[in-house]
Amino acid sequence: MPSITSSKVTRWDQHGREHFVRVRKSGMSRELTCSTCGWRRSAQFLPWLKAQEHLTEAHQATVDPTTA
Repeated sequence: MPSITSSKVTRWDQHGREHFVRVRKSGMSRELTCSTCGWRRSAQFLPWLKAQEHLTEAHQATVDPTTA
């Protein structure tokens, strides 16, 4: 049975609202789920980049809290 681990990609929009995409890993596949709109996608490669792209395009959330 594969272990399941998760992480999240967090960004803020220009109004100060937090948006995040949870990245769940199970074996070789990763499931991306947006907490704001419910967007879901599976990704095998570069899941964090795909999560960042979704936050930028769908929610205009571009402020990275780790660089502040």
